[in-house]
Amino acid sequence: MRLTASIIVAITAMAIGVSPLAAAEKETDPLKSVKWGDMERTFLAGEKYVFDSRVKVVAPETAEDPMNVPITVDANALSDVKEVIVFADFNPIVEILRFYPDAVPPYLAFRAKLQQSSPVRAAVRTGDGVWHVGGTLVNTVGGGCTAPSVGSTSTEWQGRLNEVGARVWTEGPMSGRVRMRIIHPMDTGLVAGIPAFHLETLVFRNEAGKPVARLEIFQPVSENPVFTLTRGTTEGALMAEGRDNNGNKLNARIAP
Repeated sequence: MRLTASIIVAITAMAIGVSPLAAAEKETDPLKSVKWGDMERTFLAGEKYVFDSRVKVVAPETAEDPMNVPITVDANALSDVKEVIVFADFNPIVEILRFYPDAVPPYLAFRAKLQQSSPVRAAVRTGDGVWHVGGTLVNTVGGGCTAPSVGSTSTEWQGRLNEVGARVWTEGPMSGRVRMRIIHPMDTGLVAGIPAFHLETLVFRNEAGKPVARLEIFQPVSENPVFTLTRGTTEGALMAEGRDNNGNKLNARIAP
């Protein structure tokens, strides 16, 4: 019996455990990045995903300072958000952070380093297990990940390491927002003679001690990181606890 090419492909796909229908249904990357296949394998690992315009990633079209690129991720249009992964296709350290909005809206603003022009994406996992992917292309002169931080060349940060400053808005268009700044050099480890030194975790708890938001933080987050999130229905003060990769801890109480 003579087999057609399509039947041969289908049999081969089934033999290696891959559904030909699933392969055919893969969407085309709207940002047309040659690295998307790598990003999909690294972060989504074969799980179901869709490119979704409801995941808004806001960043400047052209970033003049590659060490401080403002990025906002807003997935408020989705329900039951469990996890948000933010990454840049062409960074030498691709993953920027992971955000778990346990009891707050899925909104986060921060600044990041970009080594070169790159898509910046957010993959948002909802309770049904589906990843919703949004992103934007940022153009930059580059070098943000391989330039030394200001803090690494100064002795001042040693006395202020993990010092926290914060603001809570209780009225106006920013009502409910919390902004937190942490003194930390956030060295990537890609500069000769300067080892990686960066924040790793940050947990926000309510006054009862229950986590309302969690962050896993990687080297591409900018020096002296600033995080802005929305309190949601959380009342009273927020307690922030963090740790860097050298074991240094931070503890702060953020009150309206």
